Amino acid sequence: MKTSTLLRKLAAYYPVRLREPGDFGGLMEGQLPLEVKRIFLCLDFDDEIYENAIAAKPDLILTHHPFLYGSKTKVLADDPIKKNLYERLEKMGIPVYSYHTNFDAGCPGMNDALAEELGLLDVRPLAGAPMARGGSLPSPMAVRDFANYAKRKLGISYGLLISAGKGMVSSVAIVGGGGWSFNPIAQKEGYDIFISGDIPHHARREITLRHYDYLDLPHEIERVFMKQMTKILLNINHSLTIISVDNEKLPELI
Repeated sequence: MKTSTLLRKLAAYYPVRLREPGDFGGLMEGQLPLEVKRIFLCLDFDDEIYENAIAAKPDLILTHHPFLYGSKTKVLADDPIKKNLYERLEKMGIPVYSYHTNFDAGCPGMNDALAEELGLLDVRPLAGAPMARGGSLPSPMAVRDFANYAKRKLGISYGLLISAGKGMVSSVAIVGGGGWSFNPIAQKEGYDIFISGDIPHHARREITLRHYDYLDLPHEIERVFMKQMTKILLNINHSLTIISVDNEKLPELI
């Protein structure tokens, strides 16, 4: 299909206006082809995934996290590893396009997918944080049981639980990645627990003092990007060939 048509249809789901201030996305490298048939999906494009992408011979690489986070000139000047990868891609003629916080906030986007993986019912954006999604569990769970359930459903092996709230979980709000700062909004809107990641020490103390339940899960739960984007792309055009690779390795617990 025409690349311009594909990007226009994706923009209907994930418009640029939904990007967070200071975020980056869009065309990261290369020139877009007139037609696209094969698309390579990954959460992060880096040296570990380069050979997989080249072997797939895609017309376009789509990532969630921006391949270049910042101005191209500055990133390539400061990061020789990224510069080398950028130059190799340029020679291969394969463009990289990224959907970041506009995918997080879009519908159906990252946080819709995470809510679905958790089996939440009546899913909706939070009034005070439209990127976040909230919903209800089919039946209440003890907070520690829920934490283990969430780990299993989201495919990760560890998390950090702050159990300072009600002790029972009926309603859940979630933002993938580093959305921990939305937790006061989730508490104010009546959700029993908030899930996100990358939380600093001072915020953990604040949550404890507010007597709230919070589950910090690794950024890698966002690997659901590939599953969600595949569904969207095939809904746009079922003849597209989608190749996705998950090379996200969790840090080792010691």
